[in-house]
Order: sequence, then C-alpha cells, then structure tokens
Amino acid sequence: MERFKPSQDTPLWAGPNVLLVLCVLLFATLGVRLWYLQVVKADVYRDKAQENRIRQRVLYAPRGVIRDAYGTLVAENVPAYAVAVVREECPDIEATLDQIASWTGEDRQWLQKSFEQGKRRTKSFEEQVVVSNIPFDTVARIEAERHHWPGVSVVVRPKRFYPTGALLAHVLGYVARANDKELAQDPELLLGDNVGKLGVELALERRLRGHKGLEEFEVDAVGRELDSRRLRAPVPGEDLRLALQLPLQRAGVRAMAGKAGAVVVLDADTGHVLALVSSPSYDPNDFVTGISHQRWGALVEDPLHPMQNRPIQSAYPPGSVFKLVMAGAGLESGAITASTTVYCNGKYAIGNRVYRCWRRGGHGTVDLRKSLRESCDVYYYALGERLGADVISDFARRCGLGEATGVDLPHERRGLVPSPTWKRERLGRKWVGGDTINMSIGQGYVVTTPMQIARLVAALVNGGRLLRPLLLASDTPEEQGRLPMSDATRRMIADAMVAVVREDGGTARMLARPGIRVGAKTGTAQVVKLMDRYEKKDTEDIPYKYRDHAWLAAFAEKDGRHYAVVAFVEHGGHGGSEAGPVVGAMLDALFGLGEAP
Repeated sequence: MERFKPSQDTPLWAGPNVLLVLCVLLFATLGVRLWYLQVVKADVYRDKAQENRIRQRVLYAPRGVIRDAYGTLVAENVPAYAVAVVREECPDIEATLDQIASWTGEDRQWLQKSFEQGKRRTKSFEEQVVVSNIPFDTVARIEAERHHWPGVSVVVRPKRFYPTGALLAHVLGYVARANDKELAQDPELLLGDNVGKLGVELALERRLRGHKGLEEFEVDAVGRELDSRRLRAPVPGEDLRLALQLPLQRAGVRAMAGKAGAVVVLDADTGHVLALVSSPSYDPNDFVTGISHQRWGALVEDPLHPMQNRPIQSAYPPGSVFKLVMAGAGLESGAITASTTVYCNGKYAIGNRVYRCWRRGGHGTVDLRKSLRESCDVYYYALGERLGADVISDFARRCGLGEATGVDLPHERRGLVPSPTWKRERLGRKWVGGDTINMSIGQGYVVTTPMQIARLVAALVNGGRLLRPLLLASDTPEEQGRLPMSDATRRMIADAMVAVVREDGGTARMLARPGIRVGAKTGTAQVVKLMDRYEKKDTEDIPYKYRDHAWLAAFAEKDGRHYAVVAFVEHGGHGGSEAGPVVGAMLDALFGLGEAP
C-alpha cells in the first residue's frame, strides 16, 4: 500500500499533523496551569493546605471572683462542659445535629437556630459551641461515641456559681447566656458566652469578664491532635471584694423573713455599703444554666416581685422620715428656731379642709425636739405653710432626694421631689395648699428610695457630706455634695433623733442599746385613704394592699465610727412596731450584740 505523502499545499491540521498540534496544545495548557497553580497561586494554596491541618481553639478566661468584706467567696467559677462542632470536619451537619440533640435532650429546632447563629461568628475550622452547660454523665456518653461523629468535641468552660444563693441576689445579680442584641453589640462575645444581667455582675461586667485567649493545634487526617501552641494567653477577669459583710446581710435577711421590703446599712464615714437586703429574693443560680419557663413564670407572677431590688429600684412616700428634711429647712430658712412652738390638738385646718395628726387627741404644745421625738404631724403642717412648696422642694433636692445616689448597681430610680412647676408641666394641674400639707409629712407626690434615705441619715452624722454609696471595699470615699445645713442645725436634728430612742414619748424606744449612741426617726406612709370600716382596725385586720408602709431610719455611733441603718417594710403598718425590730436586729449584728451569724 502506498503511503500518504502530503504535498506543499496540504494544510497543517490535516492527517497526522492534527495529533501533533493537539499534543502540543495539551502539554502547553498543562504547563501554563501548573505554572499558575505553583507560582501565581502558591500562597493561596499553601494557606489552604495549612488550614487543612491547623485548627484554632478559643481559650476561655475565668471570670473574676467576688468576695465579701471578710474574704468569703460569694461568686466563683466551676468547670462546665459544652458540645462544639468543627463544621469543616462534619461530613453530615444535619445528622450530627440530630445526634447532639439525642445526647443532650435539646430541642432540635432550637439547636438548629443556635447552630445558624454561631456560623456567623466562627470560621469553618474553629470549634463552634452549640450546647452549653451539659452534665457530666452526658459528657461521658458523648466521649464514648464521639469517634463515630467527626468534628464533634467537648470543651470545658468556666461556669458561674453563687454559694450564698438568694442571700446576695440583688447585690450580685447573675450571669446568663448573651442574647442576640448583646452578641451584636460586643464583638468579643461568642455564641454561648455568659454576661452579667443584673447587679454587680452587670454594672462591673467589663472588669469581671477578662479576655479570651487563642490556641493553635495540629491534627492528622482523622482529627487527632498532634501538637499545639498558645497564640494568645487568656486574661482572667478582675477579682473583686465587696464592702458588704455576710453576717450583717444574714441578720437582715432573717429580720425581714416573711416581709416585703428593704434594709440598707452604710458606713456613714466612708459611704461603703455594709448590707443591702431586698425581700423577698430569688436564687441567681437558676439563671446561669438557663431558667425553666415554669420557674421564670413563678418569679414574674409573684405579687411580691422578688426580682425587684427594693433598696434602689422601689420609690415610696417617705412618710414622717421626711420631717428630718423639713426640720432642716425650717431652721436654715429662719422660719423656726429650736424653741418655736405649735399647739397640736390633733387636727389642722386649711381652707375648708381639716388634716389630722396621727395622734387623735393631739400632742399639746410642741417644740422642734418634741415634734421629732413624738412625730407630731400638726407641727409640720404649720411649718410647711410657712416655708411654701418651692422652698421645701429646693431644700429636699439639695439633701440628695429626687436624684440617683450613683451606687454601682443598674436601674436605680431617682425618686421624685415635686414642685408647683413639676405638677403644672407633668400633670397639667395647679398646685394647691393641700399638696404642700401632704408633702410636709412625706406624703402626696414625694417618693424616695431606701438608699436615698440612708445616704441622708449618714450625712447628718458624718459632717454633712453626701457620699456616693460604695459597694467595693477598695473604693475611696466620694463626696457628691453637702447637706444645706450648718453644723448647729445638724447637731440639733441628730440630738432630737437620739431623743426618739431615749426619752419618754419617743417612737423608737426599742432601739436603745447600752454604750451606743443611737438616733432614729420612724415613718408611717399611707398607701391609700382607708375606708371607714378599716380605719380603726389593727394592721393585721386590714387587707394587705391597704396597709401603710413602715419606715425606720437610724444612725448609730460607737468609738468614733458612725453607721446609718434604714429599714422599710412594704405594707407593714406602723414604722416603730414593724420596721423597729428590723433595725434593732441590724444594730445587734453590727455591734456583736445579737445571735451568732
């Protein structure tokens, strides 16, 4: 057979030349591709290869612990376990999540949501926590079966624990899982992180939290860890020590058992908070691992509102405790002197309306000392008319009422000191004489918090300094202002408060303690005007919601140290009989006179 012989006119792509051209093009393409991958994209693919064998893990920083004034732990950290996944190593995410739900008992729909949220904040090769706070028996089960589920791991994280339970709930607050808003606002937070929600835990969150570390580790093809190195060490949160004294706090909780209300004890010379009781209370440990719907519903629906931090978040009419302010305003303005007298026959007329004194038969001739000792209302009705609403309002504000005290706790209320201008602008109504009469005995629109009253009493005996209440033992005294009173006026008022405790007719005689100078002022704040059928009945025979609030504000002095003690019993009835024993228990605990803590 004759071979084919191309002529000069035969095209290059005809016959065997076609194969030659195709081979040249093929090898040229491969060469270019190899050059592109090995030279141009060398860094990219080297990094990808590195990712395939290098993983990163977050190192969680322990939260700072909290102790009381004596060094007792009141908030600490214990180990907790969480389930995490590395998405890149999971061949079947849906099946893996199904298995995690089976291990932990978590709702599968919630688990899917948790996973999707975490994807936005973690890389595919990082451990992504999907379930936090799993019990140890679940950890053991997962570890036994984990080799069947690539990409699943158990991580150890610190968990908050409050050894004192409900005792300090309103001071400490609690930590719980960060919500969507908190995660969005803080780039340092990861899904499943706990953050402060109330109390000191929230107010001092940045100091307590610390900063996460980062570790890099090498794994083989089946995910076994080969080697690791720390890229960034975790920084623990700051440890804090409260000025608060646990024995004193326990005494307050015992004294308030079965009552709703508040107790505040301040070191009057420094402003340190030695006790802060809000009753009833709750256990902050319920929130750390996620509170059940049933338990949360019980707290929210409780008519006594155990979540409310009454010393700073509840504002009440101060009742006759406000007479301390009135006495100061009267003396400083010159409207009265210590010897100015008013005759009390049990009632006081203004216009066509009659206002009664708490003692129906009256107190007879009353001077300033007697007016405070026996808490005569008529004396202060007359003084209120002399001073006028604007003078009273201005003086009360300069005494620190109607403004937040600045204590390191969230959601503090300011209270209210009303004025004719306030009523016109807020309520659209004119101020009338009856408004002044009511304000003169701490009723009407004026409302204060127990913390404000404690700060006021402290200033009466510390030289007139209005100090910011301090929760941390390391904080130094911070003066926010001064009482608008001379030393002579303050001494006169303080001496009258001592008479309330020591002299016949005093409304707080139960507080007398040998060797201790105690002064006090009782207060009964009317909640509603009682119907005739309840007016002459004993407190226990009146429906709870109609009963008066009971106040007792006191100071105590021994060995040159001064303390302010305030007790408030919500719907308790009379100040002396209901709040008096509470303050008495606090004095005994404060000076080592009562039962052992």
